[in-house]
Amino acid sequence: MIRTISFKERRYIEELRILTRATALDCIIDERFDRVVYLIKEGDMGLAIGRKGSNIKKMQRVLGKRVEMVEYSPEIEKFAKNVFKPADVVGTNKGDNGRLTVYVKPGDLGIAIGKGGCTIEKARILISRYFNTDLGEVLTAGDAHA
Repeated sequence: MIRTISFKERRYIEELRILTRATALDCIIDERFDRVVYLIKEGDMGLAIGRKGSNIKKMQRVLGKRVEMVEYSPEIEKFAKNVFKPADVVGTNKGDNGRLTVYVKPGDLGIAIGKGGCTIEKARILISRYFNTDLGEVLTAGDAHA
């Protein structure tokens, strides 16, 4: 995966490192939803969030945008669980067409989609960028046999 990070993204990653001492692998500046999404190194999530979310609040004040953080994982299923948190992902399935279908608990479908589709858009960007796979559908676990 070769992707160049812009100057602004590098600046935001450095800002996170200075304020939280956590390592960000990537940064997505999402103008559509007025947010910054950080991909945090595996194991650094607690450091990045801070006690009671203090570091996220600090970053939001400094950047003037909503800040979201996702912990990286080399396994696609664990990565999908991290991207869709707090929705409970019960499984994933990579179909013959190469698209990833994600199954969530029945009550968590709205959380997995997000307001205006913001969570699903974040998942599309990150999964395609790091696993070279398109996100297909997000279904409830009961729809698995439909």
